[in-house]
Amino acid sequence: MKGTIYKGIGGFYYVMTEELGSVECKARGKFRRERIIPMIGDEVEIEVKNGKGSINEIYPRRSKLIRPAVANIDMIVVVAAAKSPDPSTAVIDKMLVNAEINGIEPIVCVNKIDLADCSDLMKLYENAGYRTLAVSAEKGEGIEELYSLIRGRTAAFAGVSGVGKSSLLTLITGQGLETGSVSDKISRGRHTTRHVELFKIQGGGYVLDTPGFSSIEPEDVTCEELSQCFPEMRELTGQCRFRGCAHIGEPDCAVKEMVRSGKIAASRYESYKELYEIQRSRKQWT
Repeated sequence: MKGTIYKGIGGFYYVMTEELGSVECKARGKFRRERIIPMIGDEVEIEVKNGKGSINEIYPRRSKLIRPAVANIDMIVVVAAAKSPDPSTAVIDKMLVNAEINGIEPIVCVNKIDLADCSDLMKLYENAGYRTLAVSAEKGEGIEELYSLIRGRTAAFAGVSGVGKSSLLTLITGQGLETGSVSDKISRGRHTTRHVELFKIQGGGYVLDTPGFSSIEPEDVTCEELSQCFPEMRELTGQCRFRGCAHIGEPDCAVKEMVRSGKIAASRYESYKELYEIQRSRKQWT
């Protein structure tokens, strides 16, 4: 019987199946011997005997995140707020780079458009090559478009505290969850257990929150690969004077020329330089 792991607590894995709904399972010992740890989002083959389930097989993963540990993510919805809190392009860029590193389609979603104009922010990321949409969880604006994008897929929501991820997830899942209850499941509180959980949405697909998603470790991407994680820079590959141009101090750099002409946003280039220096300094100490 095939299913999807949507939750894991204390060595038990909860698998959603078409035939039986949710089934509590244990992983067979072979996975431990082979040092394979089942992940939330894994598509698995299970066997059920006397009401107890066991995971017999883990199907190949389409994608995998380490922070948080989750598999088979199709899309990352990077949520920012038009206001309260004010959007940080540096943070947004870091999350977009992380999506690119992991080969997952990113979307920029600006929430709270009822509080402030977001046209400049939207234009910034549209020009960089990203799909963007503006929503208001408070007013219900843009929610249907967001829902249509993620229906039938597994979409992870990323964003800093206060941007309205929980409100958006509540609207999309239609479970009547109170604001904050989804994120409670992934935060360490006095009365909560830290875990990531997939929430099924009507029409097929899952959504989840992603704590720690903005963290980029030294092994994730090399300095040479970093520019490939910026779509507007990736398009200029091979156009610089020097092969392997870092786009920092080299002459006749196509990227820097595009920045000077305004065709690449200065904020995007600053994010690139900051991440480049962080990765370069980390490599020197590893």
